[in-house]
Amino acid sequence: MSFRHLFLLLMTVSPLLSANAGECTGKPLVIAHRGASALLPEHTLAAYARAIADGADYIEPDLVATRDGVLVARHENEISGTTDVAQRPEFAARKRRQVIDGEAFEGWFSEDFTLAELKTLRARERLPELRGTAHDGQYVIATLDEIILLASEHAVHTGRTIGLIPEIKHPGHFQRIGLPMEERLLETLAAHAYTREAPVVIQSFEQANLRALRARLGPSHGNIRLLQLLGTANTQPSDALAAGKPTRYADLMTPVGLQDIASYADIIGPWTRLLIPVADDGTLAAPTPLMTRARAAGLDVWPYTFRPENDFLPPALREGDDPHTRSEAGSLTEIRAYLALGIGGFFTDDPALGRRAVDAR
Repeated sequence: MSFRHLFLLLMTVSPLLSANAGECTGKPLVIAHRGASALLPEHTLAAYARAIADGADYIEPDLVATRDGVLVARHENEISGTTDVAQRPEFAARKRRQVIDGEAFEGWFSEDFTLAELKTLRARERLPELRGTAHDGQYVIATLDEIILLASEHAVHTGRTIGLIPEIKHPGHFQRIGLPMEERLLETLAAHAYTREAPVVIQSFEQANLRALRARLGPSHGNIRLLQLLGTANTQPSDALAAGKPTRYADLMTPVGLQDIASYADIIGPWTRLLIPVADDGTLAAPTPLMTRARAAGLDVWPYTFRPENDFLPPALREGDDPHTRSEAGSLTEIRAYLALGIGGFFTDDPALGRRAVDAR
């Protein structure tokens, strides 16, 4: 069946699309962080398909722009860590150094390649020391359009709606170089029958672009919601840094800061340790006030990111000393501690484990 036929079929089954994927059950949402990225190279169609099969409610593409303005899924616009570009002699001269959000990077950047050029590259595992390289070279870079088509195809065949939760990466940087992504994102979502109805959450670590999106969408924006990501307390949103403002993420997590976020966003996405830190003895400590404050401001809370390897778990939840080891029991215990706080959803590299944690409640 062609994608065009899939679109037409979707129009006939649109009543099957729930207003918010997974939320009709009242259960916390399982969000596939870059796909099933604990198992397959992140941001590939294979990783997203595996995530959907493993029970994800939402799939997350991090978005960067190509030179010709196409939105593609990569963790960063510097692509040497997730593709084989460094091994391609035809692109050797593209290597360069630039400052992005106040930090210097050297490598190859998505904005220096057309989509056709990027499609000649092959994806690689971003964390090879932990997750191996068995799948390197098998997959191409995916566009946002292709990811939407994948989700819509699954909806047609299963009747289960899969939400999309794109993150706009380095929005200020792309605006400064003449490749703003916000309008392109809205145009792409509007161009597909599926994303005109299926749940979409747009996320960013910056504030200015989310405020602009709220103004563009209005207070009642149908199937699209906005999520403010929160970094570590003493770091700054990149737009605040660029503007010379002293704003830190710690300021955004105060009652006043959260009330301000609620004026333009619906959800906060804090780093997990901002909700439950790790104590000196390696166990999970008492929760911080952030959850209570967010609820008081009327915000939902979807923390990031749960990963099953020892390297990412609190010491008390690890299995042995090898950082490569998967501790499924430890990961499930960790997720359940956050579920007990009342979070509305969570990002995980292993959606199958996230599904188990939610469904066992």
